[in-house]
Amino acid sequence: MSYSFTVVADSKEEATRQIREQFDAIVVSQPSHVADKEAAVVAAQILVRLLADPHEGDEIYVNMYGSLGWRSDVPEEFLHANLSINTSLRNKK
Repeated sequence: MSYSFTVVADSKEEATRQIREQFDAIVVSQPSHVADKEAAVVAAQILVRLLADPHEGDEIYVNMYGSLGWRSDVPEEFLHANLSINTSLRNKK
């Protein structure tokens, strides 16, 4: 199962709130991602905190995608896990 989402926020607090909300929605539709939720959310929050504080006219952009893989007969035994997080501070579009 894989997921992908983007959040855009005016503050670090708003970005981290949106990240958690997006991942909560993923877990509802793909329950297997309860296994990697906390690792992914915490990693994204750490990367958001590394960014400079936004100034007027800036926004925080976060794009995340990840996946989990397993044998069809044993979905609780993961054979693959992937996480990619891109965070950046950019001018509002």
